[in-house]
Amino acid sequence: MSWAETLATAWHAIRAHTMRSLLTVLGILIGIAAVILTVGLGLGTQKDVSEDISSLGSNLLIVTPGSSTDSSGVRGGFGSASTLTTADADALGSAVAVPDVAAVTAEKESSQSLEAGDANWTTTVTGVTGDWLGVRSRGLAAGEFVGDGSTDEVVLGPETATELFGSTNVVGRTVSIAGTTFDVVGVLEAAGSSTSTNLDDTAVVSMTAMTSGITGGADTSVSTIYLKADDTDAISAAYQEAQSLLLALHGTTSADAADFTIDSQDSLVSTATSVYRTLTVLLAGVAGLSLLVGGIGVMNIMLVSVTERTREIGLRKALGAPPGAIRRQFLTEASILGITGGLAGAGLGVLAAVTLPTVLDSSIVVSPVAVGGSLAVALAIGLVFGVYPAVRAARLAPIDALRSE
Repeated sequence: MSWAETLATAWHAIRAHTMRSLLTVLGILIGIAAVILTVGLGLGTQKDVSEDISSLGSNLLIVTPGSSTDSSGVRGGFGSASTLTTADADALGSAVAVPDVAAVTAEKESSQSLEAGDANWTTTVTGVTGDWLGVRSRGLAAGEFVGDGSTDEVVLGPETATELFGSTNVVGRTVSIAGTTFDVVGVLEAAGSSTSTNLDDTAVVSMTAMTSGITGGADTSVSTIYLKADDTDAISAAYQEAQSLLLALHGTTSADAADFTIDSQDSLVSTATSVYRTLTVLLAGVAGLSLLVGGIGVMNIMLVSVTERTREIGLRKALGAPPGAIRRQFLTEASILGITGGLAGAGLGVLAAVTLPTVLDSSIVVSPVAVGGSLAVALAIGLVFGVYPAVRAARLAPIDALRSE
């Protein structure tokens, strides 16, 4: 029997039990679609997180304070102490001490209530130094940025401006922060949300205004120092230079005992990607179990088919059909079921990956490797789970098969 005849016979056998075949294909279809969607969601989440982190700049170093201990002996996490100051930021801006750092900015944050007429809104007020816009990769939608030593100027995020004034056309208006009146001199461009904060809901003032008019006192501590390296190739050198300088300024000889930490964007991206990759593999494995169920369904259907067609098998063998032809016949039928379910599942998975992001507000990346691998697995399921029924059919003795009722 030629391959064309084998395919025609297999297709006829499948169509003879349409509902049974459709239910078998459905099991494989669901498994393939689940794997493609699971992998796509994992890759999409990795992409979103990486873009959020990288939006700060691929050549950025982030310096945060160490941990704190209160009077009762309770220790806070890293970033809770007040071990970084504006003096540290000024020192890190030295082209002699840290030649591979192109720009530096420091931040000091405080949650404050902003008032404008009858409206009020609580947001994060950030005191900044240096080239904050350039280092943080932010832009202005209107107006100008606050002066380095200004005490009465503020730049609002677009969401903050809308909450206070109902629009972003607010340059020239005034707001009150902690009892001090500030002139709105600019509005930031929309930047969306990072992994932890809404970048569009903020108010930016100079560090001078923060320490003298908002938080009060002579506290020169800062919450974060951002360093922008000359380029991505200079990240490692800038890291070493900044660490050596801060260790010297803080009178510490060992990096293990440092009261600050320095992180790079690359390390944050790598950590986040590693976590989501592990989750993707785990979820894909769970989804893959449905493929196993689909494979068992294929074997079950083929065993039933062998039982129903015992007389046909006996007649073909009595007429001289070799065992190999019988095996090929049933393997072909199982393969058609597997590849049909695979193609339908891949189509459904790709379609869902295109349409679901509008509903879930999350990216889904269609992986060609996942689609191709799923189709290969679907074909393998048909072959692997069709082997036993095919072998069983080939081993039937002609006389016993012809005697069956």
